[in-house]
Amino acid sequence: MADSDFFLEIVLPRLAEGTLVTIELVLLSALPQLLLGVLIAVARVYGNKLISGLSLAYVVFFRGTPLVVLLFILYYGLPSIGLYLSPTVAAVAGFALCGGAYQAEYIRGAIQSIKHGQMQAALSLGLTKPWAVLHVILPQALRRAMPGIANEFTYLVKYSSLAFMITVIELTGAGKIIAGRYFVYTYVFSFIAAIYLVLVSAVSQLEKYLAKRFQIPGVEMRS
Repeated sequence: MADSDFFLEIVLPRLAEGTLVTIELVLLSALPQLLLGVLIAVARVYGNKLISGLSLAYVVFFRGTPLVVLLFILYYGLPSIGLYLSPTVAAVAGFALCGGAYQAEYIRGAIQSIKHGQMQAALSLGLTKPWAVLHVILPQALRRAMPGIANEFTYLVKYSSLAFMITVIELTGAGKIIAGRYFVYTYVFSFIAAIYLVLVSAVSQLEKYLAKRFQIPGVEMRS
């Protein structure tokens, strides 16, 4: 068993650095992922046949491609055609592209749950279709999709561990280096599991706060 000096001098500082990198990856990926999801969902529901078909192809491709394979393509494959991405940029792009496909399905389902009459009412009041989608449909749909959106963000926290595969030294990567050097796998990875649990719990608490903050009085039930 590693002693307290080993933990304080070796394990804690390096895992703290790795945790900061993990948080950075999550924060950098979350918004692009959500924006992609909104864009693809709206394109699937309201786009013409070509746009809707391309959006569906995006969802099928990125939901069907393992994330680690996508990361390898972005980081190791693109240089073969002259496009070089830094490890962090490749990781964020991979997380955003993959997560965006899942977010699109949550949001598409929420959009389609909104009664069609609301769109007709908005158009009858003089709003254009894009403005009706932006100001009438999407605010309601995003509220309804919030549990699914938050669920994907919790997955993002855990998926961030794959960034080590393309040389980003995040939490899991830092732990693997320490464990491999000092042969303390159970000790180190048990602590890493606890850190991930804290991060995921923080995302869950944020989702509960936002659900209460943006709920529609008289329509959505308080948890």
